[in-house]
Amino acid sequence: MVHQVLYRALVSSKWLAESVRAGKVGPGLRVLDASWYSPGTREARKEYLERHVPGASFFDIEECRDTASPYEMMLPSEEGFADYVGRLGISNDTHVVVYDGDNLGTFYAPRVWWMFRVFGHRTVSVLNGGFRNWLKEGHPVTSEPSRPEPAIFKATLDRSLLKTYEQVLENLQSKRFQLVDSRSQGRYLGTEPEPDAVGLESGHIRGSVNMPFMHFLTEDGFEKSPEELRAMFQAKKVDLSQPLIATCRKGVTACHIALAAYLCGKPDVAVYDGSWCEWFRRAPPETRVSQGKDRKA
Repeated sequence: MVHQVLYRALVSSKWLAESVRAGKVGPGLRVLDASWYSPGTREARKEYLERHVPGASFFDIEECRDTASPYEMMLPSEEGFADYVGRLGISNDTHVVVYDGDNLGTFYAPRVWWMFRVFGHRTVSVLNGGFRNWLKEGHPVTSEPSRPEPAIFKATLDRSLLKTYEQVLENLQSKRFQLVDSRSQGRYLGTEPEPDAVGLESGHIRGSVNMPFMHFLTEDGFEKSPEELRAMFQAKKVDLSQPLIATCRKGVTACHIALAAYLCGKPDVAVYDGSWCEWFRRAPPETRVSQGKDRKA
């Protein structure tokens, strides 16, 4: 295994608050609010406009995706991503810090962290503890929208960090990659429904291991220590020295697995972007496992 110097995946609220206070938010440091909530619960953009980290821009995950895909949150094209983040004032030389306002501490931010990495950008970090702890620690907020000067961003897709349906299907035979599912145990087993889903039953890909993403976070919403994370992977018999694919429902919480492994020194976890949303609709029935209704999904 080649050891490489990994860019810090997490920054603290204290570090970011000092950077804000020192006026460092600009072309060299951009902050993104990547909040998203289920329809009918909270309104992410409205909350951003009410209060956010000073200088932060709103990253709309609904806009920065492949809107032509029948699946839920598929990656945009290289050109689409480059254009979107360029309009947020991000260049290839920018350090990007991502957070969200979820009550858990972090939910969607790791997806955006992974999106930057899969498009070739390494200087990206997640705000440890999220906006929840930014507020709890009493750091400043503003309602003033940021208006960054547009920048030029060149995106280069790193296919080693992305897996397609065909690749995951082939892996069922070759077993070259371990497959880890980040959804809750009930959804993985098929005993609880997929929330806000029409025509999508719960269950999992045959051979996948379940590691619910919430367990990577402390009760206070921070990432657990690398030692704790390593112990969690070991308990599930997931070998971090071997290739790994992360999956979930739509490729979002799978990125928590990629982040947790990165914090353990493994930067090469691939995410199956289509995840269960695609698998359920395309895969052979015998590859879909569910305990719900005593049958395969």
